[in-house]
Amino acid sequence: MDNKIREYRKKKNLSQAELAEEVGLARQTVGLLENKSYNPSLKVCLNIANVLDTTLDSLFNPKSF
Repeated sequence: MDNKIREYRKKKNLSQAELAEEVGLARQTVGLLENKSYNPSLKVCLNIANVLDTTLDSLFNPKSF
């Protein structure tokens, strides 16, 4: 799934580990998400968008589903 997690995470000056801790994921999972190797649940998507202060539409490309 196409996403902008890395871009938004860096704008917030968060490391992968910091984002993972705030969302309740493993750091490796954040890495997989950023590399588009993992399709998260809707709950995880919402949590990430909330932590990164953005919307789902801005963070994830709905055309890539």
